[in-house]
Amino acid sequence: MLAAGGTGGHLFPAFALAEELGRRGYTVDLVTDMRGDRYGTGFPARAVHQVPSATLASKSPLSVAKTGLALAKGIVAARKLMKTVRPLVVVGFGGYPTFPPLIAARQLGIPTMLHEQNAVLGRANKMLAGRVNAIATSFETTKFLEGPLLAKARFTGNPVRGIVLEAAARVYPPLEPNGPFHVLIFGGSQGARYFSDAVPPALTLLPAPLKSRLNVVQQAREEDVVRVRAAYHDAGIAAEISPFFKDLPARMAASHLVVGRAGASSVAELTVIGRPSILVPLPHSLDNDQLQNATQLAESGGAWCIEQKTLSPERLAYEIARLMESGAALREAAECARKQGRPDAVVRLAALVEELAGAAKATTPTSARAS
Repeated sequence: MLAAGGTGGHLFPAFALAEELGRRGYTVDLVTDMRGDRYGTGFPARAVHQVPSATLASKSPLSVAKTGLALAKGIVAARKLMKTVRPLVVVGFGGYPTFPPLIAARQLGIPTMLHEQNAVLGRANKMLAGRVNAIATSFETTKFLEGPLLAKARFTGNPVRGIVLEAAARVYPPLEPNGPFHVLIFGGSQGARYFSDAVPPALTLLPAPLKSRLNVVQQAREEDVVRVRAAYHDAGIAAEISPFFKDLPARMAASHLVVGRAGASSVAELTVIGRPSILVPLPHSLDNDQLQNATQLAESGGAWCIEQKTLSPERLAYEIARLMESGAALREAAECARKQGRPDAVVRLAALVEELAGAAKATTPTSARAS
């Protein structure tokens, strides 16, 4: 049983693990919250279950009480679900919706493990880390993972979906001195608005010879598509704008440069595919997880990390112009990014799950085992 919050950053690695476990003959169920419902139809699971959950919005007594009540209801519902499904292992991928299933599993003596996608242990995972049997990490060093927790931690990498592995087979596209330059811009649910405001003005500042080479693919919110498309049209820049790209990994592979946030799944896909990027971490995020992700990739030479507070249109225009005229720097960054990739992360993670499943089978009577 996999438990994940409703964002892509939590669900995509869970999706990858579900694919791999399915290939190994395991039956997979997913537990998530209401936000995850939009992913239910495509998630490779036998069933998608929803349990009550809540995120702690503030430390006020009322907010804490409401969150506690919702999580308590979730634990009761999760216990009932566990007794029906009887999973061998429960794997949590972060977010408060993982709290009820993992607590319920621990209460019922079912082996549990966490997967942390970021370079810093998330709030929910931090609360659960001391209660689970194993912790899988995406980075070799994870902030707040220390002391006794290190004994049950294993570096696996962040799993990516099959479509990402397919895109990774494509080599870095040739970059001719005066040829087309492909730029992909995406910000996820918490970055699309910022990039819609910031990137078109920056690209408009480029010299005419560089603008004529640009081929932009940009994700934008539905309400921003028309104005972003108009801004590029007025600037004479070829651009394709859409709220969502189903083939985003393939478009990433076709790009010479990616501009985006530094969410865990984005960084994992950039490194597995091996593409250079300008990363603008989401400001004011809890524990600065995106800044930690971007910093580690930038230190490897695979990206350029620029904090939003210092990124003016002029700065972004300068950086893109510099890179457009330096194919060697881009190719080197692409290679450095690829060296950080872990295409076998899902295999490593599935092996850890099987270890726990094997231990569970060894201590469970045959008649009580789950299918």
